[in-house]
Amino acid sequence: MASTFSFDIVSEFDRQELVNAVDQTKRDVSSRYDLKDTNTEIDLNDDAIVINTDSEFTLDAVHNLLQLKASKRNLSLKIFDYGKVESASGSRVRQEIKLKKGISQDIAKQITKIIRDEFKKIQGSIQGDAVRVSAKSKDELQAVMQRMKQEDFPVALQFTNYR
Repeated sequence: MASTFSFDIVSEFDRQELVNAVDQTKRDVSSRYDLKDTNTEIDLNDDAIVINTDSEFTLDAVHNLLQLKASKRNLSLKIFDYGKVESASGSRVRQEIKLKKGISQDIAKQITKIIRDEFKKIQGSIQGDAVRVSAKSKDELQAVMQRMKQEDFPVALQFTNYR
C-alpha cells in the first residue's frame, strides 16, 4: 500500500462526445422547420467549432441547440469560448467557438493557493496543464475534491489518476 495518495486536477473533455453533440446539432438544424433553409454550416476543427449561418437570430438558435446536446452528453459548457460574431460574405454571419482544454498557469496557481491555505497537510504541485494533489489520507483528498467543486473556475475541472 502506498504511503501517499494522489490525484490530478485537469481540464479536458471527451472528444468523441463532442463530435457526437456537433453531429446531432447538425441533424437538428437540417430537420428543424425554422432552421432548415438557413444553409447553416457547423464545422468542428481540432481546437474550434466554426458556425456560418444567415443571421444572428439563427446563430443564437444553433448555440442553444449545441449547448443542449453538449450538456446531454455530460460535456461542461465551460469548454466553449465564444468568439465575436463576424460578418461573412453575402449578408451571413460567422462565429468561431474555441474549445478550452488544459488549466492555465493563473488558474493552476489559484488552485494550489486554495490547497495551501485551507489544507495544511496536502501538497499541490503544478505539472504542465494539470495540478497534482497528494496527501497521506484519502479522506483529505476527498475534502480537496469537494472544495474544488464548490469553487467556480472559468474552466471545467475533472479529477483523474486517483490512487
